[in-house]
Amino acid sequence: MRIGFVGAGKAGCSLGRFFAGGGVPVTGYYSRHQGSAREAAEFTNSRFYDTLEELAGDSDALLLTVPDGAVTPVFQELAGYGMTGKQICHCSGAMTAGEAFPGIAGTGAYGYSIHPLFPFSDRLKCYRELPGAFFCIEGQGPHLEAWRALLEGLGAEVQVLAPEAKARYHAACSIASNLVCALVQESVELLEDCGFSGETALRALTPLIRSNTAHILERGPIEALTGPVERGDLGTVEKHLACLPEEAGALYRAVSRKLADMAARKHPEKDYTALERLLKEG
Repeated sequence: MRIGFVGAGKAGCSLGRFFAGGGVPVTGYYSRHQGSAREAAEFTNSRFYDTLEELAGDSDALLLTVPDGAVTPVFQELAGYGMTGKQICHCSGAMTAGEAFPGIAGTGAYGYSIHPLFPFSDRLKCYRELPGAFFCIEGQGPHLEAWRALLEGLGAEVQVLAPEAKARYHAACSIASNLVCALVQESVELLEDCGFSGETALRALTPLIRSNTAHILERGPIEALTGPVERGDLGTVEKHLACLPEEAGALYRAVSRKLADMAARKHPEKDYTALERLLKEG
């Protein structure tokens, strides 16, 4: 299978090098930013294409590594070419193939979504970390198992998703990644209110975050749970709520209600009723 890339940013460069390094034929790159496409082609020992039509003609599968808002317009342009039997894939975590490629059946092509659970932070280095990453694939067509085999052959883990699960799946990824950033920022700002500088606050939190994250990954979030909610320490939780401003208090209550549920599962012999009642108030 010859794979061509539309888009030459962090994801496109990294995935292209990941595939090429594993012996998968990479046709080359097309991008509206020609300089980026030339660099990506050189980086993957493939070809720079002046036109989308020429890239499509030379490729069996096209990966649209473009921003989510550009996926459907690129597909609509591709639909004007001879696409029978081609595979068109996007890398959005939130969109299904059906949403991204409306009317694809009429073109004779097949649509898939291939989403790596991976933060692409560097165009030229991230490919090294992709073996061992997790990919979720989705779509309606005969090639899902071929994509699973290809990715697993490159060292990745693969989960096939039903289309109706895609939004919930992406929400789960966002909670584990983006929402954690918000929680840490809230902690930093509360420490700044205590007299810390922002830099010192983050440095003070670093051992706590690293240790807790390691325990979560080693033992699972329920077994790694510690703190006043797990202990059922009503007095400490009341103190926390009393000192927090309204927005931070609402965040604390919402997350702590989930912690209380986890604590009850970890310690079924303990009664968390009073704590749960407190966390629902306000």
